Amino acid sequence: MTDGPAVRVDIELLPEQSSPDFNRDGIVNIKDLEILIEYWGQDEPLVDIAPLPDGDGTVDEQDLVLFMEFWQEEIPQLGLIANWRLDETEGIIAADSFSKTGYRDGIVIGEPVWQPDGGQIDGAIQLDGVDDYIIVSSVLNPTGGPFSIIAWIKGGAPGQAILSQMGAANWLCTDPSEGHLMTELAGPGRNSSPLWSQTVITDGNWHRIGFVWDGSHRTLYVDGVVVAEDTQSGLQSSSNGLYIGTGKAMAPGTYWSGLIDDIRIYNRAVSP
Repeated sequence: MTDGPAVRVDIELLPEQSSPDFNRDGIVNIKDLEILIEYWGQDEPLVDIAPLPDGDGTVDEQDLVLFMEFWQEEIPQLGLIANWRLDETEGIIAADSFSKTGYRDGIVIGEPVWQPDGGQIDGAIQLDGVDDYIIVSSVLNPTGGPFSIIAWIKGGAPGQAILSQMGAANWLCTDPSEGHLMTELAGPGRNSSPLWSQTVITDGNWHRIGFVWDGSHRTLYVDGVVVAEDTQSGLQSSSNGLYIGTGKAMAPGTYWSGLIDDIRIYNRAVSP
């Protein structure tokens, strides 16, 4: 034990994965405490926030102490530019909780099933793998600088896409043979190629997946762990809109058959 007063942690210096706002609704409150209690004694990266920066593999008293430092505080989401929580209970609108105008609200196509209590964070949307998807306006051009994409998924099958850019690239998807996480975000030219991981995400369990571009490196994450990375001189330009739950050309076999929850896009490199 050290002498002297405790040093207050600056929330703006916390890595994104160490946020005490577990459900990412912008405030630390009873809902987050319920999540911490649910995972008490378990190895859950979303809740294992202490000691900084990466936790210790168990949700315990250290996490509770750090969590309580921010009780009832509003938590800034630095660099967040779009967030589809997918917590709706009905209707054809998937709201972007970050937008104040509704410009990036998604339009739900097909007959997906809202799961108000079936998500990893509150609700989620269940897609059928046949013709269900969500269409969204343009969020960013991959050539515009660093950015990050994070989502929770469950289910799926090889060759299916979680997030894609219309007519351009599948941003988060699975390889066509084994169901490994991959991305088609790559540089222009004939020598560009997808980034493949060796981590299966179609095993029926919840996974927090991510892609991070820092301006020179592509990195894929699964459950807070780097599963693939390389260097690139740049990424292919496109300002098209996005599809949630199908591939860039809406080809048969690319529609997601499973749950998707809490998709986030940042205009900076974060650590999922």
